[in-house]
Amino acid sequence: MAQDRTTLKVSPREIFGSRATRRLRKDGFVPGIVYGQGGEARPFQVPSRELGNVLKEGQTLLDLELEGSATVPVVIKEQQHHPVRGDVTHLDFLEVRLDEEIQAEVTIELEGTENAPGVREGGVLEHVTREITVEALPTAIPEQIIVDVSAMEINDTINLASVAIPSDVKLMADEPEEITIATLSPPRVEEEPEPELEEEAELVGEGEEAPEGEEPAEGEAAEGEAAEGEGGGDDEQSGGE
Repeated sequence: MAQDRTTLKVSPREIFGSRATRRLRKDGFVPGIVYGQGGEARPFQVPSRELGNVLKEGQTLLDLELEGSATVPVVIKEQQHHPVRGDVTHLDFLEVRLDEEIQAEVTIELEGTENAPGVREGGVLEHVTREITVEALPTAIPEQIIVDVSAMEINDTINLASVAIPSDVKLMADEPEEITIATLSPPRVEEEPEPELEEEAELVGEGEEAPEGEEPAEGEAAEGEAAEGEGGGDDEQSGGE
């Protein structure tokens, strides 16, 4: 549970626009916005290194200390990442009340994958659903949900309905039995490709000679006719002279 909260200190952001934002990131800062209870949006900036250290802890609920303002509890509303490096390029926080339930996305982690009998037999384990939406008090939202797959056999499936969820957390899925968390399929057998027909024809035709008396190919016949036509033209010309 997210009980021991980390405090993230940020400073107000006063520069805006794409060019200014690029310069801000180049200087080692990440821009962000915190949305208040009444919809007020306060832009901020935070050193990327400090933000990275906080995000590595995986906490869902944080205390945000905006310079010049009181510390407020917040949850991460949205993160934007660089498409190549994966660094956080923008962050949105949502201010919350600790006595009111909120909805949040929680990641699902698989445990015991290497010990599953089906995996040891060569089966393919697929992690299908990696996040679920839950509703709970901010202090009760789990940082992640662990699913034990160490007993999975080949052709086994684990759905959301069979996953243990804390009693003070509510799943927002209408039909959890229809949401697949993980499957374990039989080993994949790779079929050898069949030789192409053209290759077979080349193999059959190798070393064979054309029989005697066979008519010339179309190209050879055309060349012969063209040669005769040229000779005939010369005869007619000499006869006219």
